[in-house]
Amino acid sequence: MSRRALVTGAAGFIGSNLCRKLLEEGWAVTGVDDLSGGHLEFVQDLKGLKMVVNDFVSDYILEEVESGSFDVVFHLAAIPRVSYSVEHPAETTLSNVGKTAKLMEACRGKADRFVFSSSSSVYGGADDLPTPASYLRDPKSPYAWQKSTIEDLLRMFGNLYDFDSVCLRYFNVFGPNQYGDSPYSTAISAWCHAVKHGTPLRKDGTGEQSRDMCYVDNVVDVNIRAANHEGTFRGEAFNVACGDRTSNNQILARFQEKFGDLNINQAPFRPGDVMHTQADISETERVFGYKPLVRFWDGLEKTFEWWGI
Repeated sequence: MSRRALVTGAAGFIGSNLCRKLLEEGWAVTGVDDLSGGHLEFVQDLKGLKMVVNDFVSDYILEEVESGSFDVVFHLAAIPRVSYSVEHPAETTLSNVGKTAKLMEACRGKADRFVFSSSSSVYGGADDLPTPASYLRDPKSPYAWQKSTIEDLLRMFGNLYDFDSVCLRYFNVFGPNQYGDSPYSTAISAWCHAVKHGTPLRKDGTGEQSRDMCYVDNVVDVNIRAANHEGTFRGEAFNVACGDRTSNNQILARFQEKFGDLNINQAPFRPGDVMHTQADISETERVFGYKPLVRFWDGLEKTFEWWGI
């Protein structure tokens, strides 16, 4: 019998890629997305996907969860924009924390595991590089705090209700199905969008900022490994990245090599932006047997191909 999954945010960037892989591996998949950030075209070709266009805490979804319809819930849905969370802390907290708690409550005693999409933003710009998952959390925005709060709730649920959950802290994810104007857009997708449409590329600050860039296939792989792991989790957190870092200037150099002279607009550093991120993925490797499937430069070429540039 196929294992049964609920994927929230299923029509989004990461969610759509996850749904595709789960179906390929024989899972029975229900996806839910209110399309506030998702796109149905990302999932319309996925045969076997049961797609629900609604809120992930709609009566229908909660009733399905409470009836024991799902073995694993992959919770990716969120209002992701950091800047929006700064402008609207109450609204985003009600959605990202309040609704997630409601979904968790419905899963209690009904789903075998809850796999939560967290964020490296919970570190708030770590001084220690590479940064281990044990590093002190210090969120700098309501969005980052909301992710950190859900991690706390999941550990609490584990202690109170024997609730099995795992938190995956994504670093800078990029790849197919990430539009350049998405709330989660990396510089890569924004620059691909600019090349595609013949508009200037924006360069913030010196360009020496570096990131642990993680191709989306790696994130999908860890999600499925976390779902299939035979152990028991109580909200433990794991970094999802490649364990290295690449600067914006290095990436821009590849763009210029491939596309020739580009119109690059110089912009100031973005407020609150950190200079460097790099994950310590040793614990993710140890527990899940994870090794990045796609390294950065190969992922960049795959991304160019998806954009058709």
